[in-house]
Amino acid sequence: MSYERIDLKNYNLDTFCRDLKELNIVLNEKQLCQFMQYYELLIEWNQVINLTAITEFDEVLKKHFIDSLTLAKVYDLKETSLIDIGTGAGFPGIPLKIAFPNLQVTLMDSLGKRVDFLNKVIHVLGLDGIEAIHGRAEDYAKPDLLREKYDLCVSRAVANLASLSEYCLPYVKTGGMFIAYKSEKITEEMKNAEYAINLLGGEVKEQIGFTLPHSELHRNLFVVIKKKETPMKYPRKAGIVTKKPLLDRKNN
Repeated sequence: MSYERIDLKNYNLDTFCRDLKELNIVLNEKQLCQFMQYYELLIEWNQVINLTAITEFDEVLKKHFIDSLTLAKVYDLKETSLIDIGTGAGFPGIPLKIAFPNLQVTLMDSLGKRVDFLNKVIHVLGLDGIEAIHGRAEDYAKPDLLREKYDLCVSRAVANLASLSEYCLPYVKTGGMFIAYKSEKITEEMKNAEYAINLLGGEVKEQIGFTLPHSELHRNLFVVIKKKETPMKYPRKAGIVTKKPLLDRKNN
């Protein structure tokens, strides 16, 4: 099985291409085939392991593929090393890799079966410069592993922003960025997370709100700049990051 066997005539891609145009993204036939093969694999494997509750074709394209690609609104993705923490079924990392082949991408997830799926997608789509790692963010953020190796860390994982920042910022080089995808406006959550972000060497840049193209689906990208190295004691051990987020106790 390979992307070359996908017949694009079998798919209605009018809305998808229109959405891509709004993001100023142009895909060639090979890339469109890769997206369709990705969709087919997602639906096939979802029958065996829980990858997504969204399975209807147009919804996958809008809520997973296009949503993942909205990063292009705020970041120049032409030449970047990127790590996707808690990637799940590969969002946003795989759509970004398909659309921007020059990216160097690491996908990280704590569930082995999901990583098996990611490796299958990488193989079938013929993607180079991308790897899937089975592990927890706390375990790989060590100097002899992946600590501060990336220009950009992204995550669509569902977590409190203070906790998510502790998972993600240790992977970002000084001068790089951490960008969190959020489906809702997180003004209060962002305010509460500023203490953690500063402690971890980051600085809040902006929160960008928008709707997905040709929809009423609201999304937000939360952008943090890495200003200095993250202290070595972060991230803390597994379990503590989520249970006890880094909050300014004087204000909480």
